[in-house]
Amino acid sequence: MDFGGVAVQFLNGMAQASSLFLVAAGLSLIFGVTRIVNFAHGSLYMLGIYLAYSAVQQWGHSPAGFWFSLLAASLAVGALGALLEIILLRRIYRAPEMLQLLATFALVLIINDVALWIWGPDDLLGPLAPGLSGAIQIFGRYIPAYDLMLIVVGPILLACLWLLLTRTRWGALIRAATQDRTMLGALGVNQAWLFTSVFALGAFLAALGGAIQIPRQPASLGLDLSVIGDAFVVVVVGGMGSIPGAYLAALIIAQLKAFCIALGVVSFGDINIAFPKLTLVIEFIFMALVLVIRPWGLLGKPMASVRSAGAQDAPLRLATPGYKGLILVVLAVLITLPAFSDTFPYAPVLALDIIIAALFAASLHFIMGPGGMPSFGHAAYFGLGAYGAALLLTSASWPMAPAIITAPLLAGIGAVVFGWFCVRLTGIYLAMLTLAFAQIVWSIVYQWDAVTGGSNGIIGVWPASWLPANGYYYLALTAVTLSVYALRRLIFSPFGYALRAGRDSALRAQAIGIDIKGVQLLAFAIAGLFAGLAGALFVFSKGSASPELITVGKSVDGLIMVLLGGVQTVVGPLVGAATFTLLQNAFIGITQYWHAVLGGVILLLVMAFPQGIAGFVEQIGARIQIMRHPEPREGA
Repeated sequence: MDFGGVAVQFLNGMAQASSLFLVAAGLSLIFGVTRIVNFAHGSLYMLGIYLAYSAVQQWGHSPAGFWFSLLAASLAVGALGALLEIILLRRIYRAPEMLQLLATFALVLIINDVALWIWGPDDLLGPLAPGLSGAIQIFGRYIPAYDLMLIVVGPILLACLWLLLTRTRWGALIRAATQDRTMLGALGVNQAWLFTSVFALGAFLAALGGAIQIPRQPASLGLDLSVIGDAFVVVVVGGMGSIPGAYLAALIIAQLKAFCIALGVVSFGDINIAFPKLTLVIEFIFMALVLVIRPWGLLGKPMASVRSAGAQDAPLRLATPGYKGLILVVLAVLITLPAFSDTFPYAPVLALDIIIAALFAASLHFIMGPGGMPSFGHAAYFGLGAYGAALLLTSASWPMAPAIITAPLLAGIGAVVFGWFCVRLTGIYLAMLTLAFAQIVWSIVYQWDAVTGGSNGIIGVWPASWLPANGYYYLALTAVTLSVYALRRLIFSPFGYALRAGRDSALRAQAIGIDIKGVQLLAFAIAGLFAGLAGALFVFSKGSASPELITVGKSVDGLIMVLLGGVQTVVGPLVGAATFTLLQNAFIGITQYWHAVLGGVILLLVMAFPQGIAGFVEQIGARIQIMRHPEPREGA
């Protein structure tokens, strides 16, 4: 191992940690005060680097102009963050945190297409910083002078934030809001403007973290999701709301990546380990270890779960005769749909996508709704089912039917292994641990070329030739119908009631003898099993499996489906899956900027139906029922 190379990678890690710290510090501040899991924080980082690129092209030809351009771009994004908080987020502070996440993800879609419209699809690399364009020799290697400057910037900004939060009245209000927002409001503090200022500061820090990367990293449209994953990891590892913890975590994670690059390929006998490949997943492995050992982070403090943000969840209700009739009508339509394939040739294909998405959403709802366990990594089980079926068919030469039956079992085993660790956590910590495990699975699939095909995936996964025309459609429809019915029966079984008891009051449930962790682990296994079945059905419908099936985006798609339909309704995930799939397919053909249109529609649906589409319809039905059969007045 070359000492000079290790030293250079160490300094590169220190420089990268400064930018990562700024993004994570902003996210930590916003979450600590508003309790919003801001998925759009990565978009603010991306806007910072894009605006800095444009500003530097215009004014950055001198040292003063360069730094003024970076500062101006960051301030502009800070002002945009304040505007977003006033117009949108202020209206959903009392909504469940998962619904808030859905609204911020809609912003991701909108901002990404706005950037595409303004700057185009090509990567844009800014110029070197005037006065810092050279390199300095260290241990026989050269390191850019700009990187050395960034190493100094991180501790300086950490000190500034620490002074701001500990030596000013505004900082005292932020710390008070982090501890008890209700008491802060009772003391007469204007919480609305405090939240706005915090969001503006967080947006400014995210944009600054992007702007200072101009000489080191090109502006690209994929930065939003890639950066937000890193930022979430840093915040969780460092401790929610802890600024020093964010800096410590940024240093550790940046150095872990740098160390993997410095190690290169290491041989142990006949075994060669390519450590640079671990850079894709090392941070998630480290986060998983921290969450298992110290769930509140390295410098954080134990905090209550943030799952509920208002009234307790309403109980699930059995389907009324009207609902049952509507479901039978929908099934009849799906059964007869292939008969009209000559007139509407794409309809059966779209319907197949919808029913498979419905099963995926229903499996996620099983642990999110009755179980109260949010998951940011449910795509792991979908991907395990898809790849399991594909490998059994292509590598093991199994027939289609045994492959579809066995693949969900593999996903269920994975869910048991991951769930054993996850059920020991709650709230955002649980969600982030599921994300870590999903990223680990994705990394293995993406890089194990000899088995999974790597980034190319597996092709040639088609239904059996003995199936008649539209035979696979009816096979998938039957499997999904029976699976959704089984999930519904489980929800209203004694097991389902025990699962909801653990969600609503763990202490009381334990007092009456319910094994909460055991019930939750079994729920994880069931959800993973049915998600794996959805993945197996999907891979045969498309003919291939690829790593995109296990990305964060796929997990977010499942969250959108569940939340659009309504978490506290059994039919909600089915309605959400149909709505999301139909909207996505409709907008793709309309405009190049269909992500923005889809994001706008999701925002409107969130604002109009905060309880979900199915939840809204259920409320209307309950009101009509009350009007038809009003309760008798006292004394009547």
